[in-house]
Amino acid sequence: MPDAVITPRKRGRPPKVEGDHRETRALLLRAGVAALTEKGFSATGIDEVLKSVNVPKGSFYHFFDSKEAFGTELIALYNDYFVRKLDQFLLDESRAPLLRIDAFCLDAENGMKRFDFRRGCLIGNLGQEMNALPEAYRDQLTNVLVGWESRTERCLEAAKAGGEIPKEADCARLAAFFWIGWEGAVLRAKLERCGNPLRIFAACFKATAIT
Repeated sequence: MPDAVITPRKRGRPPKVEGDHRETRALLLRAGVAALTEKGFSATGIDEVLKSVNVPKGSFYHFFDSKEAFGTELIALYNDYFVRKLDQFLLDESRAPLLRIDAFCLDAENGMKRFDFRRGCLIGNLGQEMNALPEAYRDQLTNVLVGWESRTERCLEAAKAGGEIPKEADCARLAAFFWIGWEGAVLRAKLERCGNPLRIFAACFKATAIT
């Protein structure tokens, strides 16, 4: 039997495979979400994101054409995550509709508490610095908020059908009011490093909805 041919092993790191690329991209996106929920877009540098996950700058531009393109994907990624979170609570038929909103508010407070109230809402953070952001973000952020309002409106309509809130209640207006106020409460919670602003707003919203 002839001797087996042994191919010499090449030095250096093995070539990257497609799975490695997906993992690196996912790492960058997760790091970007963490940075933007804490510091916002303008105060977050690409080098800072890269350093946090030990990824070279060349890899970043392999996946994203620019910081603006990166931000666009972060908004979409955060919205996908948040919509799943909202649906988990607002579609939970084991609870009465208003209790679903209560449960969402409590879960959000606990989520902020895990990070010592240093991280807030990516969408709210970007909305506050919109004048310094790419104009293309304006419609994207607005559409995200409109989508959240729509889900909240459906939950409030269920509350109306169940007699929890008055039959003449304007659920679309109440849903818009919730998100306008909630984003402000999240900002105040970050400022004060406590959940009291969230609890105050949640209680006042519920009192407004039922009257």
